[in-house]
Amino acid sequence: MFVVLLTYVKPLPEVDRHMRAHMEFLAEHYAAKTFIASGRQVPRTGGVILARCESKDALVEIMQHDPFCRNGVATFEVIQFRTSQHDPVFSPFADDETK
Repeated sequence: MFVVLLTYVKPLPEVDRHMRAHMEFLAEHYAAKTFIASGRQVPRTGGVILARCESKDALVEIMQHDPFCRNGVATFEVIQFRTSQHDPVFSPFADDETK
């Protein structure tokens, strides 16, 4: 399981110019079952994506194609963690304990 932290490095009007392409990028990876949840940070200084992927390197590769990152309006950090506890409704997304 991964948390991706996006940090805006340009003013919001410049970020917003790339929002439509970013939303299309998110939709593509929701459809691929890579992204689980996403949203803006509060205050709006970046975003957060909860993801699952075969490896951290593979997710970094995906994130390098995010229009925000490609266009230099945001940077990202990928944090990997193993779910050790979760609400039962989260079971489909939790790490497989046998790995």
